[in-house]
Amino acid sequence: MDFELNDDQRLFQRTLREFVEKDIVPVASEWERSGRYPAEIVERFRQMGLFGMTVPEEYGGLALDRVSFALVFEEIARGWMGVAGILGSHSLATWMIARHGTAEQRDHYLPDLATGARRTGIALTEPGAGTDLQGIRTRAVRDGDEYVIDGTKTWITNARHADPLPVLVKTSEETPAHRGMSVLLVDASSEGLTIGRDLPKLGYKGTETCEVVLTGVRVPVSRLLGGEEGRGMQQVLSALELGRINIAARAVGVAQCAFEAALGYSRQRQAFGQPIADFQAVQLKLADMATEIQAARLMTYWAAVRSEAGAVASEAAMAKYFASEVALKTTMEAMRIHGGYGYSQEFVVERLYRDAPLMAIGEGTNDVQRLVIARALIQGTATLGW
Repeated sequence: MDFELNDDQRLFQRTLREFVEKDIVPVASEWERSGRYPAEIVERFRQMGLFGMTVPEEYGGLALDRVSFALVFEEIARGWMGVAGILGSHSLATWMIARHGTAEQRDHYLPDLATGARRTGIALTEPGAGTDLQGIRTRAVRDGDEYVIDGTKTWITNARHADPLPVLVKTSEETPAHRGMSVLLVDASSEGLTIGRDLPKLGYKGTETCEVVLTGVRVPVSRLLGGEEGRGMQQVLSALELGRINIAARAVGVAQCAFEAALGYSRQRQAFGQPIADFQAVQLKLADMATEIQAARLMTYWAAVRSEAGAVASEAAMAKYFASEVALKTTMEAMRIHGGYGYSQEFVVERLYRDAPLMAIGEGTNDVQRLVIARALIQGTATLGW
């Protein structure tokens, strides 16, 4: 049992931290407020090879181990959670293509996706189907050597830059519903594919989140992920397990940043002739924050290590659930320590407070994670301890 990063992981973490401090932290708050797209940060992602995190080396990717994968999201989210989302959706889709795609699909897409010459996302959620993905209404009807897709997706990250965009569709009306679901890889140039408005959001700014409308979009049968109908739900759920590690790591990064801001402020802010860090009430808050953040970090990296061995539905769910709740609590406590200044856009905790709720929603709400955990315990596929 080893609770330390190895030498390669520590060097990688240091490189990431230097990049974040130099290229993200100085611009994050200003660009977030102005709505400016972080093109320069995206270019640095490309230069560092981060678009290839989950792409095998044979296709030019980094093929990162899962702990290093989590490190990417913790460090970037510590600087600006919104831009971490650019890599989050992309890495899920590339992993899904690498894991489930046909040889032709991997050869066609993965080399460019690894370098960032192409980018991608994943289109699951619909206006009437979020948590209940089996309730999607987007249909794909086979017509000779093509599928014809009609439907609407929403809350799609990277929608304006995704090429291809993996889209979860119904290819049949089999019951139960998941047996009739498939994933189609839709090229950005496809006629009938419309990227609609950018959805206004409380936080998670820096990357676009859009509506996507598919009207009579024709996709070659060769773009059916894995080449077999009815596998879509399984493919998506396996990717979401990895996504929950990414979300947990982002939550740790946001919480860490909030703690550092609160600690620094408490040392500087004077009240009644002394730093507020000298007051026991503030000290108790700092102690609770630090303890819970470290627990969330250890749980996240435990889930990452476990995921190397295969499916980890309960471990990833535990990490995502716990870490995101810690982020919510920590950002609120950091704001309280800042007092009135915590409500000001001149201090970073205001942005962190707005970013934190997404982690309790994305990749499955925390109530869903609790159900995943409970069912695994009841069925005996998950246990506590070693």
